[in-house]
Amino acid sequence: MTTVLYEHPVFLEHKVPEGHPERPDRLKALNLALEHQRFARLVRKEAPQANEDYVLLAHPEEHLRAVMRVIPEEGINHFEADTHASPASLQAALTGIGGAIAAVDDVFSGKADNVFVASRPPGHHAEKTKAMGFCFFNNVAIAARHARQAHGVERVAIVDWDVHHGNGTQDIFWDDPSVLFCSTHQMPLYPGSGAKDETGAHGTIVNAPLSPNDGSDHFREAFRDRVLTALDNFRPDLVLISAGFDAHHRDPLAQINLTGEDFDWATGKLLEVADRSANNRLVSLLEGGYDLEGLAESAGLHIERLMRG
Repeated sequence: MTTVLYEHPVFLEHKVPEGHPERPDRLKALNLALEHQRFARLVRKEAPQANEDYVLLAHPEEHLRAVMRVIPEEGINHFEADTHASPASLQAALTGIGGAIAAVDDVFSGKADNVFVASRPPGHHAEKTKAMGFCFFNNVAIAARHARQAHGVERVAIVDWDVHHGNGTQDIFWDDPSVLFCSTHQMPLYPGSGAKDETGAHGTIVNAPLSPNDGSDHFREAFRDRVLTALDNFRPDLVLISAGFDAHHRDPLAQINLTGEDFDWATGKLLEVADRSANNRLVSLLEGGYDLEGLAESAGLHIERLMRG
């Protein structure tokens, strides 16, 4: 297996207020974990900055302009109470999109079997016309639309295991039968969406909510029974992961009690899906994960499993 990791120094330049959970230290903690010898053969590349036009694959132009208007010349500005922008934030967001686009291109050109994009700000809460939940643009949605447009992909599956429901991704693909969106998440919890009966216009939305204090057994049961079953029926040509690691038991923003081994297990199951129907093509994009130790452990095991195949 050839695994590529996309990264860029500009992701550290997206500044947030002191004490904000989505902080640059998240990527610093992951980079420290990646210094271990077991990651020696990981191919690490600098993510390119995407053209603004790529935003329009998932958002209207007015949303792009609204985000651009909030970017300050200095200091920190905000979209809403928890979603902030600094002078380098637009460049960071476009570079996150660029990494996602490059990752999709790599798995279709044969340059990589799978790819992890270690970017921030995250994206899965960004709806068609709204920045929220630390997110400006929906990176995974843009990646899916790029795969359809540039590579002629018929069926894309997005699996979101962030502890917060990917309301933005659900919003964007509600009416799109070519994209299967599957999510495990804590409920009730921000942003309040993600009930089982939210199935989309074509039955291609699959939500598997977990209850506060659920752990490995409940997560794996939901993943097997709802997510993996839906994936096998859908037979995607590409598997995308919204890889949030805030369902880890150490995370301060939720109450799901997973360990790094659970993310390793879920990664292995999705690699099996990609092997069966997608010629191993799998792209994973970093979303949440706010305890530094929990994030480093879980994302490290996730990347290590990608490398093993």
